[in-house]
Amino acid sequence: MTSRKIRVLLVDDHIVARKGIRLMLGMDDGIDVAGEAETAHAALDLLQSQPFDVAIIDIGLSDQNGLQLLKRLRREWPRLAVLMLSMYAETVYAVRALRYGAAGYLTKNSSAAVLVGAVYKAAAGGKYITPAVTEKIANMIGGSALSCYEKLSDRELEVLRLLAAGEDLGSIAQMLHLSPNTIATYRTRLLEKTGAKNNVQLTRFAIENGIGPSILGDS
Repeated sequence: MTSRKIRVLLVDDHIVARKGIRLMLGMDDGIDVAGEAETAHAALDLLQSQPFDVAIIDIGLSDQNGLQLLKRLRREWPRLAVLMLSMYAETVYAVRALRYGAAGYLTKNSSAAVLVGAVYKAAAGGKYITPAVTEKIANMIGGSALSCYEKLSDRELEVLRLLAAGEDLGSIAQMLHLSPNTIATYRTRLLEKTGAKNNVQLTRFAIENGIGPSILGDS
């Protein structure tokens, strides 16, 4: 590593979360939080106007799922290291994010030391992987049966998250820029794949697997 500071881009639609992350990273002299964005669109604008070494992205953005943004960044800015940061349980999204090219996955209760360490590791071309994720990857390699949520597509997982947060089909359709009929189809698939009978059971499934509101709050 050179003496040049690591330029970090924060992408999170919650200003309090961004301020907290900025404060923690600002404790290290080798890191410069050089940009902040509350939407995927704003993040793309910043990336087109200035260079960054590491992007820290929340999965639950208001205008686009963080995994979708991750895929685009890996295509268009392959040298940019991307760390996913969220309140979602790492067992749900971490392996999926790593598969799409993330340099690591952090939960929002991570300590400043962990966050700083992950930024340095990502900037150096490494991967930040927790013991829990390492174990999950090992189980997958060993042929263990997939968890039910791992059989869900990215879009199905996103619809499940919103249903568990209490959103109706029409609201979800507006948020995801899809038709209500399309969202209804995703809900039907979720019922089939999870074995749930209704939205109450879908919400219970989401909570039990770290996707629901008891884990997420409003993020």
